[in-house]
Amino acid sequence: MTASDRPLLDVEGLTISYRVGKTWLPAVRDFRLQLGAGEIIGLVGESGCGKSTVALALMHYLAGNGRVESGGKLHFAGEDLLAKSNADMRRLWAKRIKFVPQNASAALNPSIRIGKQVMEVLKASDGIEGAAAYESMIDMFHHVNLVDPERVAERYPHELSGGMQQRVTIAMALISNPELLIMDEPTTGLDVTTEAVILELVRDLIAQRDTGVIYITHNLGVVAQLCQRVLVLYAGEIMEEADVQALFEEPHHPYTLGLIGSVPKPGESKHTVRLQSISGNPPSLRRLPGGCVFAERCPLVVDLCRSDKPPLESLPGDRLVRCHRWEDVDAVVQPPSKSLPIAMEGDLPTPLSEVAPLSNGLGRASPITLMRVTDLQKQFPVAPTAREALRRIKPTPIRAVDGVDLQLRAGQTLGLVGESGSGKTTLARVIIGLQERSGGKLELLGMDVRNSVRERSEDVLSKLQMIFQNPQNSLNPYLSVRQAIVRPLIKLRGMAPAAADAEALTLLERVNLRAEYADRYPDELSGGEKQRVAIARAFASEPDLIICDEPVSALDVSVQAAVLNLLAQLQEEHDSAYLFISHNLSVVGYLADAIAVMYLGQLVEVGEARELFQPPYHPYTEALVSALPVADPTHKTERILLSDNLPSAQNLPSGCRFHTRCPRKIGAVCETDAPPWREGEAGHRIRCHIPLDELEALQSDLVLAGGSD
Repeated sequence: MTASDRPLLDVEGLTISYRVGKTWLPAVRDFRLQLGAGEIIGLVGESGCGKSTVALALMHYLAGNGRVESGGKLHFAGEDLLAKSNADMRRLWAKRIKFVPQNASAALNPSIRIGKQVMEVLKASDGIEGAAAYESMIDMFHHVNLVDPERVAERYPHELSGGMQQRVTIAMALISNPELLIMDEPTTGLDVTTEAVILELVRDLIAQRDTGVIYITHNLGVVAQLCQRVLVLYAGEIMEEADVQALFEEPHHPYTLGLIGSVPKPGESKHTVRLQSISGNPPSLRRLPGGCVFAERCPLVVDLCRSDKPPLESLPGDRLVRCHRWEDVDAVVQPPSKSLPIAMEGDLPTPLSEVAPLSNGLGRASPITLMRVTDLQKQFPVAPTAREALRRIKPTPIRAVDGVDLQLRAGQTLGLVGESGSGKTTLARVIIGLQERSGGKLELLGMDVRNSVRERSEDVLSKLQMIFQNPQNSLNPYLSVRQAIVRPLIKLRGMAPAAADAEALTLLERVNLRAEYADRYPDELSGGEKQRVAIARAFASEPDLIICDEPVSALDVSVQAAVLNLLAQLQEEHDSAYLFISHNLSVVGYLADAIAVMYLGQLVEVGEARELFQPPYHPYTEALVSALPVADPTHKTERILLSDNLPSAQNLPSGCRFHTRCPRKIGAVCETDAPPWREGEAGHRIRCHIPLDELEALQSDLVLAGGSD
């Protein structure tokens, strides 16, 4: 093999172990990979499958209790990395091998200005200092679309948004023109608009520099739109590897099929399909099965799977698969391109097309207006600077929520979407009573609801509940699952302790947790199990309205599907209403009956969920939808990238608040005049100067619901 034919990264038979107590546990076993220059390979799998362990091993940067077992091969550009000393690896890290972490804020030094940190990388990699280093840094900041790079260079990390911090870490990684780039969940937790900009940036810069990339993620939409090949990891073993299009069109492993089927697709709804999910949990490293590691969760398991470990087979088309029954997958399991029909007890919900639309466009009709929000406002005071204090100038407050009107009826789900900083969570916290409103009115079942949660009656408290993004922080670590659920049963429903205890077990059963979980504590549960407990606790008081603030964003796609199915089923049984907040438009589109789009404290679009993926829509909604990474490599969308950052809610733009970033801006009227609400069909409303028929004509060439051009 010549040097030109040699892969950039060649990994064979790599086994990685961690010492726990006096025992070495094999976290990753028989890992193999070949990466060429200019190629992007996606590494996917659930949390705990070994993705980050692989990344650290490839960097030769395992923790002190980790090691690569003998017998494996790890070659980079023909060099044996396993034989390198720490000093040798530091020279490689300085220029040729770079790593982009998930948490950019933790990777940046909080006490050093951004510019100095980036220039230190140039000095270490190429010996470039002074004016030349500064010029290279500013040029790279332009490449990663950082606005006003000179000012960014003077800031400290905490003065930048999450998206800006992530762009800085990418700039630091790429400024030395590395040959290998390893990216570990670099866009998890970012807004879909910021994610789209970063993915486009990675794609373009990699093509220019011919860099090989390993992209680690659990977001299959990102993989489908970015990577050329995909490697699926489960419980430390490779389950499948294939070209990205072949993998999504015809997965050969049941685990891959389950992952793809767990992702809601644009246009799918809880009224028509049930998401596929993967039951159970990965095996413990202390008790790995003798056969297939996926056997206990596999829908195709047979006795052979439990007794004999399947080999990693090479298949035509340069594919790998580890499954005894891979040839039966297509025949036995429904293809992921076809969603499973919903299978709840009782009749299906009435399709939206067969009910009379509401005047405000909020989905399915209901005789009961559960919640009404009128001109709701929330402002945060700003401490004056020294100069303002001397001149007795009162600073402009932050207008986080500014004149929001909403209605929600019983049994409905209203999705609330928008970028971080748009005011979604503040609106939810005002409604739930965790923050006092500055103005406006909030009614629940016709009753005026007081500001603070402390001022509200137990009757109101029982009707309003909230499910938070991170159940780890919302569950008391010192209370068992039983105690966490029993408390609202006694306090808000007035049940006797014995009856509350029995009801707690019933609620656990409703969220698909066995009775034995009642005596466990939060640290004994997985992330998905904690969120199920949080859902059971929220339903304990039999609420009319549950506010769900990013309840699935931190979960694996398989767990996410199970939680979404559970929320849909519980809503059908209890006729509860949800205010569902998320930046994942696929999730919102699946669960919501209606959607409200929020930007800088104002609503800019309100309508039925099915309208979200069909023009006309507000130019901001258009950008959100176009940026959505769809888990289908054939899906083609004209990207509308919002490279500028969200303006400050303290210094709001005049006229239309979106005009500073709007790709459809028509002139000075957008800068000077507040746009009117324009009424469409079925109560669909858009706040824009452009008439709806003109918007529809402008947006008709955008492919948003899947398929190819």
